[in-house]
Amino acid sequence: MKYKIKEIFFTQQGEGRNTGMNSVFIRFTGCNLWSGKEKNRGNAICNFCDTDFYGTDGVNGGSYTKEELLEKVKSIWMGESKTINVVLTGGEPLLQADQKLINYLKENNFYIAIETNGTIEPPLGIDWICVSPKPNTKLKITEGDELKFIYPQPNFKPEPFEKLSFKHFYIQPMDSEKLDSNTNRSIKFCMKNANWKISLQSHKILGIQ
Repeated sequence: MKYKIKEIFFTQQGEGRNTGMNSVFIRFTGCNLWSGKEKNRGNAICNFCDTDFYGTDGVNGGSYTKEELLEKVKSIWMGESKTINVVLTGGEPLLQADQKLINYLKENNFYIAIETNGTIEPPLGIDWICVSPKPNTKLKITEGDELKFIYPQPNFKPEPFEKLSFKHFYIQPMDSEKLDSNTNRSIKFCMKNANWKISLQSHKILGIQ
């Protein structure tokens, strides 16, 4: 099998609990909630995505076997640790990231984090699962390490997710033309709701990928 990848790059994790962790991001093409084409955004289930995951034309983008993907990540890794941290993201990475890929990366001493909308059941062996739920979808991942709620969203509230079995709950301001207002609202929500912590997109603040 070949995996279609938008881009692969070394950076520091900019969001949530693992902010500041050296990581290689593997951005898979495709999503089950939006085509990635601007002409379809208005009718998409998730219409506020801030990420380009369409096609394979990004940095180090292309079609990779699991062996080729491993070698590409190893060539990009700049961390001092012998364990290579990878973040599988998208789009929706679980459309492609299967058990064979996860097993192969684990066999080669990779620490695997994934950023998912939670609508597809994950393979076994992923070290860190971050779910960002979206409205009008059925959540199939109801336990994990981190739940990250993009805030605010019309007619979609974070409180019902508190009953799920996640170790950490984060509110992240929606990146839009109302970012300042969204950030203030997110801070106020977290100050009133002790179960939630604020997550900022620090990579955008720092000007890194």
